Amino acid sequence: MTIHILEVSEVTPAPNSDSVLNSANSLAIPLTFFDLPWLVFKPAKRVFFYRLIESTREHFHSFILPKLKLSLSLVLRDYLPLCGRITWELNEPKPSIVVSQNDAILVTIAETDADFSLLSGYGQRPASELHNLLPEAAKVLSLQITLFPSQGFSIGVAAHHGVSDGKTSTMFVKAWAHVCKQHLEENNVVVSLPETLTPSFDRSLIKDTTGLDEQMLKIVRPMKQDKTNVSRSLSPIPAWELGDDFVFTTLVLSRGDVEKLRERVKSKSPSQLHLSTFVIASAYVWTCLAKARGGNMERPVSFLFAADFRERLNPPLPATYFGNCMFSAGSYNRDGEGVCWRGKVRHGGGDTEWFGERFGAVAGSTRLGVYESDFGWGRPVKVDVVSIERERIAMAERRDESGGIEIGMCVNKAEMDIVLALFKNGLQN
Repeated sequence: MTIHILEVSEVTPAPNSDSVLNSANSLAIPLTFFDLPWLVFKPAKRVFFYRLIESTREHFHSFILPKLKLSLSLVLRDYLPLCGRITWELNEPKPSIVVSQNDAILVTIAETDADFSLLSGYGQRPASELHNLLPEAAKVLSLQITLFPSQGFSIGVAAHHGVSDGKTSTMFVKAWAHVCKQHLEENNVVVSLPETLTPSFDRSLIKDTTGLDEQMLKIVRPMKQDKTNVSRSLSPIPAWELGDDFVFTTLVLSRGDVEKLRERVKSKSPSQLHLSTFVIASAYVWTCLAKARGGNMERPVSFLFAADFRERLNPPLPATYFGNCMFSAGSYNRDGEGVCWRGKVRHGGGDTEWFGERFGAVAGSTRLGVYESDFGWGRPVKVDVVSIERERIAMAERRDESGGIEIGMCVNKAEMDIVLALFKNGLQN
């Protein structure tokens, strides 16, 4: 695979008479105790693939790309924090997102000779090739639009996890797609966002009545790698370095597969378990990976998950609240050979009980609707969370089946071959 960087440009929000940035003042949004733990994480990265077989290179650069840039500029008026940066002033107790006039996001334009069908497929794909479709992480948000001539294009998104969770970043992509599609269909009329895609920035809705901000900072500080200035460092923990043999794959469970697994667990367990699609899918896939790595099959192997607290607060937050509202909610522990896991969840302010000697975790969700991002040239043929490796999996709804689920994974090829065999055989047997 070769990739050519054609352009790196800055896209600023389109002028808006109502913008707070028309004055000399900057916009500052404080981070909350929901945001602070995510400061240590590397950027969340996702790739959207769009098929364009009949589009020529000239048409892409003269028509499609300008539409993407224009609609991006327009939608950023409603998503100003994505243009900003995270700062931690010495006189401030915690970091904030700060946006000033002329702030912009970096957009990389690239072209590749890679096989679009391979990289947008469900089989094994080289991890390095998917990473080539992603921009360098910069400030809060950066994008890369990559053309596969006569095949399609991809949009790679790198988002600082301290600013947005999966729901927020997906809502932004949907809003961008909505504006782009409306401009295509309605000849450049002014497009306003529907309420479901208009972000809410009101941080006063989150009350810190028990000092959670400071508790989160105490947790974050020791995890920082900058030992010379630990308390003020905003750099994330370094990402794993992937070997040349690392591959991505997307496992698929149909609605029927999920139901078969559910009935299997019910037949073996006398207790009443809450067997949601999430529990079934994550338990089954993580068990396959644990078995692929060998060792004592009775050893504790745990899996960490987070919950969206927008609806769990009192009063609830708007569904369009901008920022992080994900919090570690608990850990499931694999129980022997099956997919029946046990765990403890404590909501509210409290502790989570951890199990085991190895942790896995999940990114994404089947409730985000990532396949709804239609820019005017059809829904994405595939969406992948790329910022996973070794101990993480990624979940999304199935593109063409209600109730199904897609599970992304990135491990070395030897382990992946075993995982795929276990996954297939487990469903057949």
